[in-house]
Amino acid sequence: MDLIKNKKAHLRFAPLEFYSAGVELTGSEVKALRARLGSLDGSRVVVRGGEAFIVGMTIPPYQSANAPKTYDPERSRRLLLTRAELDELLGAESKKGLTLVPFEVYNSKRLIKVRLAIVRGKGKADKREDLKKRDAAREAARLLKNR
Repeated sequence: MDLIKNKKAHLRFAPLEFYSAGVELTGSEVKALRARLGSLDGSRVVVRGGEAFIVGMTIPPYQSANAPKTYDPERSRRLLLTRAELDELLGAESKKGLTLVPFEVYNSKRLIKVRLAIVRGKGKADKREDLKKRDAAREAARLLKNR
């Protein structure tokens, strides 16, 4: 079940390969995500020091009155990946034109996970083509519905 999505990621980027990773969160952050609070807009994944971190993901406090004064909603959060996956991500990150972007945060039974991808940026023409395909599919669905 999706908790939050990066809605513009499919428009801006062409995904090459997807990964699933656990996230290191505090208890109030888990409650906030389950209440579907938070945003992935502008977030990315960085691999440094043999660990992967998600940077730019915003999780507001679940109860702002009870949140600690030192709480930072945009702090870096560590991703839980295997050593082989980390090596693949590090290799992809070092290649020119590739980046790591989180696409969604979801529940897997009682765990919170992030679906991230190695992506390549799209050009303006690619974005326009995707929008045309989506509009054509929507129009076809509308015509079939009205039959």
